Amino acid sequence: MFHVVLFQPEIPPNTGNIIRLCANTGSALHLVHPLGFELDDRRLRRAGLDYREFAALCEHASLQDFRASVSPARLWGVSTQGKCNYADVAYQPGDAFLFGPETRGLPDEVLDGLGRQSVLRLPMMRHSRSLNLSNAVAVLVYEAWRQQGFRTRA
Repeated sequence: MFHVVLFQPEIPPNTGNIIRLCANTGSALHLVHPLGFELDDRRLRRAGLDYREFAALCEHASLQDFRASVSPARLWGVSTQGKCNYADVAYQPGDAFLFGPETRGLPDEVLDGLGRQSVLRLPMMRHSRSLNLSNAVAVLVYEAWRQQGFRTRA
């Protein structure tokens, strides 16, 4: 239904949690290289438990490779720099949500390439830096899925 895109993820347990989330929501997970870990990392396996076999997981050499192979209906970046509140968007099946690496977020050239009007933010208290990556993915995916009436593909 939706595409979760992790751009150069760095922390295995976050990706493991997101694998589990995608398996449970019917979302496809796309990992854009380089990764900060090996996919067989035990911390990733532990966080994702045995959900990897139930998740649609694809790897891409670059963001351009992802865009060319998937051609998402809409690609939304997610950043603390976003101007658009995630709750103000009407999501559609096929939308893709792009998240940056945990320690630095999406680079400016990626945000500029998306168009700043396509960059979402999740509200936080004024002096907060950011949410944990897997928490941010969960908030957005569940809102988008809620808007679809929690329909499943089954």
